[in-house]
Amino acid sequence: MSDQDNRGFLALEDGTVFEGISIGADGERDGEVVFNTSITGYQEILTDPSYRGQIITMTYPMIGNVGINHQDCESTRPHVAGFIVRENSRLRSNYRSEESLTSYLVSQSVVAIAGIDTRALVRRIRDQGAQRGILSTTDFNHDSLIEKARNSLGLVGRDLVREVIPETARQWSEPLYDLGGSTTVDPAQHSTSAFHVVCLDFGMKWNIARHLAYRGNRVTILPGTASAQDILALEPDGVFLSNGPGDPEPLTYAQDTIRSVLGKKPVFGICLGHQLLSLASGAKTFKLKFGHRGSNQPVLQCGTGRVEITSQNHGFAVEEPSLPSCLEITHRNLNDNTIAGVRHTQVPAFSVQYHPEASAGPHDSAYLFDDFQKMMHQQAGR
Repeated sequence: MSDQDNRGFLALEDGTVFEGISIGADGERDGEVVFNTSITGYQEILTDPSYRGQIITMTYPMIGNVGINHQDCESTRPHVAGFIVRENSRLRSNYRSEESLTSYLVSQSVVAIAGIDTRALVRRIRDQGAQRGILSTTDFNHDSLIEKARNSLGLVGRDLVREVIPETARQWSEPLYDLGGSTTVDPAQHSTSAFHVVCLDFGMKWNIARHLAYRGNRVTILPGTASAQDILALEPDGVFLSNGPGDPEPLTYAQDTIRSVLGKKPVFGICLGHQLLSLASGAKTFKLKFGHRGSNQPVLQCGTGRVEITSQNHGFAVEEPSLPSCLEITHRNLNDNTIAGVRHTQVPAFSVQYHPEASAGPHDSAYLFDDFQKMMHQQAGR
């Protein structure tokens, strides 16, 4: 196949068109075009359900050099709308690699392109904000592509959670891998209790469940549409609110459920779960200009002054002026001073806007899972 036959195009709603080379499946996908500043972790990004509806641009110039392996997946399949890189590595060099990035993208029907000026694209997004766009390897007409990009639905007001949540409840049993990913960690070695944690899955990354199980908990995962009655019937010691894609405000069913659980069980939320906990408590959310996506986001612990380097992926945030008196700010994003964590002052509940489970990313924030354990211990002690 010639490069002429293997062309791929990205068109933005502002009329900009980039031409590159297809490195994935043939086809056409629309979505919100955003960027991620991570150097590693492209496989975890591809399979993170939080990226539903988004075309991801990687800022690091070479992607694919460590290939793909089954252990680093964060869900059953990729959820990104599309994938963009500057250079697709022709070689994969890692002892855990099982296939190349290209073969994985093709087999999973992910439309992806390489060879465009990703620095120019990222600067455009940074200056103008995330934009609706379309990736295509079938339509080469610029005017047609721009019109399709402008007609894309975007993320605001859409319920993307229903597109990624599991259909049924499940018990989690997979262990936490060590930092090298080649062996597993015995949960019994870290266990101090045998609490039952019920997770509301809005698009949950698997490493979250691994961390909860690692601490000796029995973990039950429910679809994010589950009711408070469904949750409380399982008699959990704690309730976890997961990450997930898109705009939190349309998820009124989840807000109602959380509101009914608060005060009855300890609650811990991450990312979308943080936004939903805040909404359920009376706050509002807003859309960020270009979001926070990467494994190098600095966060300040307000009480201690300690700085954590965190993994983040979100395009919405909690609006500080709307914060009710029952929520106090515990963490701030040091890049733009937005709220990165809150604690409920009246009931046992807290949440953070970032990903303490990492995968991929630094492990500075894993202590938050231990804080959740302590909260369940305190509640059980009463």
